[in-house]
Amino acid sequence: MSAFNSAFLQRDAAHLIHPLHNRRMHEAAGHVWVRGEGALLFDADGRPFIDALSGLWNVAAGHGRKELAEVAARQMETLAYCSNYAGSSNPWAIELAEKLEAITYPRIQRFFFTSGGAESVDTAVKTARYYWRMLGQPEKTKVISRQWGYHGVTLAAMSATGLQNYWPMFEPRVPGFLHIPSPDPYRYVAPPGVSQGIAAANELEQIILREGPETVGMFLGEPVQGAGGVIPPPDDYWPRIRQICDQYKVLLVADEVITGFGRTGKQFGLEHWGVEPDMMLFAKAITSGYFPFGGVGMSETIGAVLDEGKQPWMHAFTYSGHPVGCAIALKMLEIVRDENFAQLAAEKGAYLLAGLRQALAGHPHVGDVRGKGLMCALELVQDKATKALFPASEAVGYKVHAEAQKRGLFSRLRGVEVFCLAPPMITPYSQLDQIIEVMGDSVRAALGSG
Repeated sequence: MSAFNSAFLQRDAAHLIHPLHNRRMHEAAGHVWVRGEGALLFDADGRPFIDALSGLWNVAAGHGRKELAEVAARQMETLAYCSNYAGSSNPWAIELAEKLEAITYPRIQRFFFTSGGAESVDTAVKTARYYWRMLGQPEKTKVISRQWGYHGVTLAAMSATGLQNYWPMFEPRVPGFLHIPSPDPYRYVAPPGVSQGIAAANELEQIILREGPETVGMFLGEPVQGAGGVIPPPDDYWPRIRQICDQYKVLLVADEVITGFGRTGKQFGLEHWGVEPDMMLFAKAITSGYFPFGGVGMSETIGAVLDEGKQPWMHAFTYSGHPVGCAIALKMLEIVRDENFAQLAAEKGAYLLAGLRQALAGHPHVGDVRGKGLMCALELVQDKATKALFPASEAVGYKVHAEAQKRGLFSRLRGVEVFCLAPPMITPYSQLDQIIEVMGDSVRAALGSG
């Protein structure tokens, strides 16, 4: 580490608390990013790194998009802020809701805006509780989500998140949040005679029956699990989930915070399986990270209950419907459409996945190479035959990550065993080739040639 970067980190350590704060890790391998261009990040020493996770899955359009910055500047000069509380609105929020209604699932027609994904999760939980209460079923409060699901780290969103390392320091979690197994084709074991997808979906029916359908308000799931290790489900999974939710009168809430706006090769993730949710959550790519923004789309059925409820929907954020965020989101929707992000993700994702499999699938410690659209993952194992993991103390994923950084690639892990990749949609094929080469070299450097 250079003296320049080190000086920044010393100042950082004196004053900043970071997300997922770990001072030892930050001091040992911290980066101070000073510039972005396309799919590259530059550190304080001017060294380029491929941004192989699009920031945190959000910088879909790449860094340095002047048109997004110009829209933000114009909007700040025109109307930097106004409240969107009942009785107030702004033209950009109205137009954005109209544009979203035109491109999302047909049943999604009403929208509430937030500052990001976790706020959207909390909004969905509270909306589900309000909805059932207004329909005379106030006991339908429980939320079911899944192992390896990531939904954020506010207290309610953390309780829905199925990554257990997020829980212990903040227990007790919010009561009424339950988890079922992930529909992971690599690890989920179905009973004889039942497909993996149907068996994994039936886990939802079993827990609903165990808890009592009269107590369960919503099921929350990412169409493709993202931060939990890029887990695309079997094709029969989501149609069966929709059937179960309909049968037991449970709201199906799709967390499209990562999968929305083209990332999986479709505009929204559940389109792959012809399934529509009752609510959908979005954030990240809607502004490509250029402004903190997100939201919840809901069916007209739910919207009508909010309209006609006997008690006000007492839920609010200061920055809901922020005019600058809405203006950037409107421009971003143009980019998603004009540059055909869904097609880019489908084509580049297939190229990246094929290249990674060719480079690494034969390695004895790469158990699985998987993906959907432009989101891929490598799962590292100690024994390929048994799928046994390395002891956590060996931190094999961190060793691979360290080698990747030496070679100019930066991303994130799930735990210590799954390396995630989701570069910006605009990443050129030459840089996809670099990602493939770097990952192959990094795995071999950290775990041997095999």
